Amino acid sequence: MTTSGFSMLCGAWLLCLAAGASAHDVPAAAALPNAGEVAFENSGAAAAQPDFLYGLAQLHNFEYRLAAEAFRRAQQKDPGFAMAYWGEAMTHNHPLWEQQDLDAARAVLRRFAPGASQRLAAVRTEREKAYWRAMETLYGEGDKFERDRRHAAALRALHEQYPDDVDATCFYALALMGQSHEGRHLPSYMRAAALLQEVFERRPRHPGAAHYLIHAVDDPTHAPLGLRAARAYSAIAPDAPHAQHMTSHIFIAMGMWDEVVRANETATRQMERLRAERGRGPSACGHGYIWLSYGYLQQGRPAEAQRRVDACADEAAHRAMLPAASDLLDSDSSSAGSFATMRARYLIDSGEWDGPVARLSVDVSAVPIAEFERDFVDAFMALRREGRSPAREVVDRAQRSAARVTSALDAAGRSPTHPSRVALRIHLDELEALWSWRRGERDKALARLAKAAEDERAMPYEFGPPTIRKPAFELLGELLLEAGRQGPAREAFEAALELAPGRAQSVAGLRRAGG
Repeated sequence: MTTSGFSMLCGAWLLCLAAGASAHDVPAAAALPNAGEVAFENSGAAAAQPDFLYGLAQLHNFEYRLAAEAFRRAQQKDPGFAMAYWGEAMTHNHPLWEQQDLDAARAVLRRFAPGASQRLAAVRTEREKAYWRAMETLYGEGDKFERDRRHAAALRALHEQYPDDVDATCFYALALMGQSHEGRHLPSYMRAAALLQEVFERRPRHPGAAHYLIHAVDDPTHAPLGLRAARAYSAIAPDAPHAQHMTSHIFIAMGMWDEVVRANETATRQMERLRAERGRGPSACGHGYIWLSYGYLQQGRPAEAQRRVDACADEAAHRAMLPAASDLLDSDSSSAGSFATMRARYLIDSGEWDGPVARLSVDVSAVPIAEFERDFVDAFMALRREGRSPAREVVDRAQRSAARVTSALDAAGRSPTHPSRVALRIHLDELEALWSWRRGERDKALARLAKAAEDERAMPYEFGPPTIRKPAFELLGELLLEAGRQGPAREAFEAALELAPGRAQSVAGLRRAGG
């Protein structure tokens, strides 16, 4: 075993052994939060090792802000430490979220050296040069898809050259999944899962191995393969909010609602702790809160879910988290988007269509996807209320806001077959089917809804709560029950539960259908 930068971050203690140094030369950094266990041979100075390794662990945890800060501290202690700049640049690429800040990443590279050839010449070892070359492809010329493809190819070469390099294997597996720009590409995800399973067996406390393995199998068919990693990951990085939330990717795909809620309660507490440490006020919107509210609904705890919706509505109205231009299609990235999603899920899954949540009013017009969420659920409620005659205007309004989402998808360069476009069409098909149903055109409604359900089944699986706010098979089952067709309704609910295991409304529908 070499002592050149071979270091381990374990629990709250970090032991650093740098080139020519003993364990006594570099003090343990006991104040660092628990982030996982990493070992990465490198040429950096001994003084830079604690920050570099902490940054690497948090990079694997997708705690990008914490990672970038740590890598910058390592740069200050060793200005020529190429891998510290590599790490900071990598925090600007979020492959599984289809996000990349190309300008910010290139600015980091220029701080190290102005040109690619100068940068590569300044990298100290051949292995580090291989990492650097792979990163240069990620932030080089060409569109994002082409750069992602070249990056994955470069990481494959790195992995094959250094097969015992755990981080090379993990980053290669992540890059394989990151090439799926049109939703989950199952062969790529399964190749990644095979690589990560082997690493996880060898290094069961490595944050990237557990984290990326969960991502690779967080669909209902394969989720049981990630259950051990999910249970391990919460203990690997107990102070990382994303790690605590990430375990629920497996739990939600298996309908394990108590575990979903527990994971996201822990994640949101950890996030609030970090915000408080930075002098920032509390938050009530965002990814973890959306999942937590959904989990409460599946547990049959609408009062807790309503409190979460109310809190997010207050944030959106008075201290809003505003979206970047690139996040107008992402509900997680703004208070308005989070509120619209939480409100839609609450109203559809609780059925409380005349309660206080339905009357909440927040301006969501700046976020196209939030505007559509609002208009879709308003139209859905109007069409499903008994004893009322809905106006066609409710469907037309949803179609107009859908057109604005389509324009945003065009501006973002999303292809005609992108899952976001398919999901938009399915939602509109549901409204049109319900409009036909209310007009007494039952066969027409069921035919349109059956097609929408098959379109939903054909979509690449997206982790988390159902992408279609009212799963089409579930809605089809409910209409079939209303038509007195129990057998086909039972089949529809069974299909719904294959896509969303344990979902409460589908379980209840199946019971009513005699299943």
